[in-house]
Amino acid sequence: MTARPGPAHPVTTDRAGLEEAERVELTVDAVAPGGHCVARVDGQVVFVRHALPGERVVAEVTELHRGFARADAVEIRTASPDRVTPPCAYARPGGCGGCDLQHVTPAAQLDWKTAVVREQLTRLGGLTDAEIDGLRVTVRALPGGPLGWRSRVRYAVDAAGRAGLLKHRSHEVVPIDRCLIAHPAIQALPVLGQRWPTAEAVATVASTGGDVVVTTLPDGVSTRPDAPTHPAAPDAPVHPAAAGDGPVSAAAQRPAAPGDGPVAVRETAAGRDWTVPAGGFWQVHPAAADTLVDAVLDLLAPQPGESAWDLYGGAGLFAAALADRVGPQARITVVESAAEGVAAARRNLADLSGVEVVAARVETALARRRVTGPVDLVVLDPPRTGAGAAVVRHLVAATPRAVAYVACDPAAFARDVHTFGQAGWRLAALRGYDLFPMTRHVELVGLFLPPAR
Repeated sequence: MTARPGPAHPVTTDRAGLEEAERVELTVDAVAPGGHCVARVDGQVVFVRHALPGERVVAEVTELHRGFARADAVEIRTASPDRVTPPCAYARPGGCGGCDLQHVTPAAQLDWKTAVVREQLTRLGGLTDAEIDGLRVTVRALPGGPLGWRSRVRYAVDAAGRAGLLKHRSHEVVPIDRCLIAHPAIQALPVLGQRWPTAEAVATVASTGGDVVVTTLPDGVSTRPDAPTHPAAPDAPVHPAAAGDGPVSAAAQRPAAPGDGPVAVRETAAGRDWTVPAGGFWQVHPAAADTLVDAVLDLLAPQPGESAWDLYGGAGLFAAALADRVGPQARITVVESAAEGVAAARRNLADLSGVEVVAARVETALARRRVTGPVDLVVLDPPRTGAGAAVVRHLVAATPRAVAYVACDPAAFARDVHTFGQAGWRLAALRGYDLFPMTRHVELVGLFLPPAR
């Protein structure tokens, strides 16, 4: 992290413009989305990783683009009081790209993410500073600390068959001996201690129900450690390493045969037991599911008899929690497009008589009236791209009394805040949660109310 520029890498003082691999001394300004801080060199914007606001650093240019450059801080001349030594040896320039903020104290990481949320709400959401101050936007830590939390990790495999993680904005694999943000049960697996000559990637799961699973994945599946989960192929084989340390489900101990379907794991959340595909979507922090459910219920305050839509519903987590509040006679509709999510929702919600699961894209279901009003409550939990203007307009037309929006990308959320605002709706409450410590990611839960409320 503190490599000093030598004769081959002089620090430039006179220049006609930045060049790739050039090293330049600069002063770091505010945080920016993407795990960077902003700096300027002769008026040119530079997004600097591994830095903190106020620091004086030597940065090495890694990319040049029209109007801006990217760089890594390779030497710290004047350090911020919020700087710490990264606990992981791979969290450095040129190392693993999964953790953006290991050089930042845990408290300052929360401030960093809060600042990003505020900036996006101002720039993209169209909110004033006074409106944001009224929301009292803060990002809260979850129980358990910043290490050992990630319950799903996908390792890339290099040409030599070694498992590792990817460099920042690169397909290059960095072989590692341990991932410190991985769940202890995943760290205990022998995945990183052996070769995988026929695998493109290796996926690991340590569920809240006590299952530990290892599967090999086909080419084309994201293996970045901070990426959202994607379904594995139905016939992805389960490696014998899954039967190593820690509790392992019976399903995980046998190879998956063609036609068997994906290996399932047990999860616990919202007072229920869940069975979900090992490669399907589930929150990666053990405390995340209950944290988000509690926030949604608190903000919506469901009443007996109210109807609800759970859009982008996955396995039906929010639908089940709502059903407990609105009662068995109320109507709840789950909309999910992923086949494994639909199957999981129908299986896990089979005991709830008032719940219907619709297999469709949310925008299609709304446009083609696969789901129709009247509806009292809506839960939105879209992918990183956000709900989008078309979905928001359909929700406004349905006139629910409240919408709870669970967002994993502040920029996409802010764009939807703007669309709600154009329709006269207001963001009445907003909570932030650090579901991904040591990374740039932050989860938001917002409450939208129509003009009359």
